[in-house]
Amino acid sequence: MTSGGNHDHHDDHDHATCGHDHHDHGHDHHHHGHDHAPHAPPQPDDKVSSYHQILGIALKELLIEKGIVTGAELRQAIEKRDATSPAEGARIVARAWSDPDYRRRLLKDANAAVAEMGVPMTTTHLIAVENSPAVHNVIVCTLCSCYPRELLGLPPAWYKSRSYRARVVREPRAVLAEFGTKLPRDVEVRVHDSTADMRYLVIPQRPAGTEGLDEAALAALVSRDSMIGVATVKSGRSD
Repeated sequence: MTSGGNHDHHDDHDHATCGHDHHDHGHDHHHHGHDHAPHAPPQPDDKVSSYHQILGIALKELLIEKGIVTGAELRQAIEKRDATSPAEGARIVARAWSDPDYRRRLLKDANAAVAEMGVPMTTTHLIAVENSPAVHNVIVCTLCSCYPRELLGLPPAWYKSRSYRARVVREPRAVLAEFGTKLPRDVEVRVHDSTADMRYLVIPQRPAGTEGLDEAALAALVSRDSMIGVATVKSGRSD
């Protein structure tokens, strides 16, 4: 399964095997007293973040010491990464909504399809999953914070939190409801677990009443959270 840390090293940690989709076939889950209020997902685990911060600093210093990269090159790479935003993913979703042939290519070979749009992802395998009236997809990385940064920019704090990573697999409907996404009981929820070498992109359902919009206007409707799967797209801007 899959479709990641305000720190650049979070995205590249190795995982144990986590390649199986978790399915929720319409059964309700009960909230077990977790410590975050509805619509306010938890903050990342500070202990885990601190460990990776120290590891990242040590790795950076070692690369510079060995002459593999320079400090300037590292800064340029970090600035380039930090400049990415969900706008890239939104462009791709809008193209998929507007162009049935592109949508088919995206679902068949997402890496090739996003490269067509000027977003090469050469180091990870990208899988696009499509929401429908019968199926709703949501993305997590249960062991770390793997995330399609080239398409969605930096991951939100809640995506990296231990609570989200654990709970969305066990009780996806409860977690989605806390984001304001309440699904009919007959909609199947599929949870995809990202890995170190595999990422997911959710193609949300195109909202009704947008038939006359061009791709730029459609892209403006698509939020980061809808491409993770915790939100849906409305006919007006949804964040």
